[in-house]
Amino acid sequence: MAAISPWHAGAQQGAVRWPDTRVLVPARRGCVSRPAAACFARFRPFALTFLARLPFAVRVLATLALAWAAAATCVALNTPLPWMIGPLLATSLVSIAGGPTESWGPLRNAGQWTIGAALGLYFTPEVVALVGGLWWAIALGIAWALLLGWLFGAWLYRVHAPRMHGVPAPMMRATSYFAGAIGAASEMTLLSERENARTDLVAASHSLRLLIVTVTIPFALQWSGLHGLDILPPTLRVVNWPWLALMVVLTGAGALLMDRLGRANPWFMGAMLVSMALTVAGFSLSAVPQPLVNAAQLVIGVSLGVRFRADFLRTAPRWLASVAVGTLGLMAICAAFAGALAWATGLPWVTLLLGTSPGGITEMAITAKVLQLGVPVVTAFQVCRLIAVLMLVDPLYRRIYPPAAAGPRA
Repeated sequence: MAAISPWHAGAQQGAVRWPDTRVLVPARRGCVSRPAAACFARFRPFALTFLARLPFAVRVLATLALAWAAAATCVALNTPLPWMIGPLLATSLVSIAGGPTESWGPLRNAGQWTIGAALGLYFTPEVVALVGGLWWAIALGIAWALLLGWLFGAWLYRVHAPRMHGVPAPMMRATSYFAGAIGAASEMTLLSERENARTDLVAASHSLRLLIVTVTIPFALQWSGLHGLDILPPTLRVVNWPWLALMVVLTGAGALLMDRLGRANPWFMGAMLVSMALTVAGFSLSAVPQPLVNAAQLVIGVSLGVRFRADFLRTAPRWLASVAVGTLGLMAICAAFAGALAWATGLPWVTLLLGTSPGGITEMAITAKVLQLGVPVVTAFQVCRLIAVLMLVDPLYRRIYPPAAAGPRA
């Protein structure tokens, strides 16, 4: 049999004999020869180094192009939240493979700003009154999140403290506690650094938790048919360009103010609070164009995906496996808790599931908006939980683990 190029081997049946190596390669599997594989292995580090040295703008544009292609594919496949989940999965996989993915901070901020402004349009006076009547349920949700986070962290410590011999017990305790806390990833990492924790494990834990929750819940809800149940639509569905420009200025000012004050999620929270205040006051300016909302989801998905790097899976794989299993357990427990709240409040279970899930505020609010599942209720639960966790998680750590037990702080 004549020698066949490896690029055409997949078209043949049987095995192809390579004259230079005398190795049979099953052609139908599209395999390449050992010399070709060795050449690829030698070439890969140089290729990755070359790609990593590309200008920052080129890496950002290439990542956005990848994200757009992934989003378009998900749209064609009719997946849930295609404009966020597609970019999230694509960029995370390429990042773990060593690709030079990049996210530009101002684009991420603009995405959060857009989503915040769009969500604020749901808060009519009637909706605010409804949410205000749920204060006790929101308080229970906050207490539940703090309890679950502490239990998750205690479980991580119990499982991994005996195995990580190189990590002192106080450091391991702080690492487990802040890795298990159900809060914003960046803020939990910063707080853990103050307590002399392993910040790499904390950051990896929250990144993996957000990925699992953001991907799993929308798919589960769409496939189960639990979507389109929103009885609280936004006040406006028509885009008025002059008034939209005014809303951009006002919500942008709110976001800048929150950023200057050093608040968590300033671009999301500031824009949402201004948009909410305008809606409550009866000033219905304009809807946010759907293409802008889609673009915002795309850049948010990219910003989540680029957190993963080539060494992610090598960062304590047993720890990450425990975080993954624990996250699935948290989701199941939160689903049961949401069922109890639904029975007590009369609200749809799926809405309270999103409100109490261990996901991020932006991602869960986007899920509620796209799947039409009670945006104001979900947003109220998530926002109040975010604020409470940021205020209470560190004092609770010092109360539960006093300095004598927690060890020296950085």
